[in-house]
Amino acid sequence: MKLCCILFILHLSILSAQAAERPNAVNLYLGQLTSNHWEELFRSDRIDFKDSYLWAFSYARRIGGYKDLLSYELEGQVVKHFKRQTHWEFNALATIRWEKFYWDKWLDTSLAFGLGPSYATKKPEVEIEIEGDTEKLLVYWMLELAMVPFANKPELELISRIHHRSEAYGLVADEGGSNALALGFRYRF
Repeated sequence: MKLCCILFILHLSILSAQAAERPNAVNLYLGQLTSNHWEELFRSDRIDFKDSYLWAFSYARRIGGYKDLLSYELEGQVVKHFKRQTHWEFNALATIRWEKFYWDKWLDTSLAFGLGPSYATKKPEVEIEIEGDTEKLLVYWMLELAMVPFANKPELELISRIHHRSEAYGLVADEGGSNALALGFRYRF
């Protein structure tokens, strides 16, 4: 039992040291909603963009990792919808990020998936149009590809995301959900 406790404390200290180099990040991105389901975004030659956009600002913090392969983050988002929709959206998520790619010496890249609750201040009109109905409270997930475009500025990253709200196959609502494709920047500090 003592050995397990010692190994656990040692593991936590390694995770803390890894997350300490630049554990905080702010993200700013712009997205456009689509009527496509999320899986169609990968295999469709036609993306049906809606006249509805969002700005997202988020704060993320690394809370640990595994070697130099994975990092774990917590993120909170404030999202403002505009054009066809004008509501606010608030998301909180836990994220796992794959950090290691063989081409990192030329272009530092990471791939992340995050999941958590999403709250919209009113039922999103585009979700009602696409799905028939929706709820204010849904599940949020994101899939992100991030790259460090400038080797002399490792704290600045270019990000592309799928910004997704979902009824989670009926877990939290009978209908609802939306997808947005987004581009933006992250600043790590």
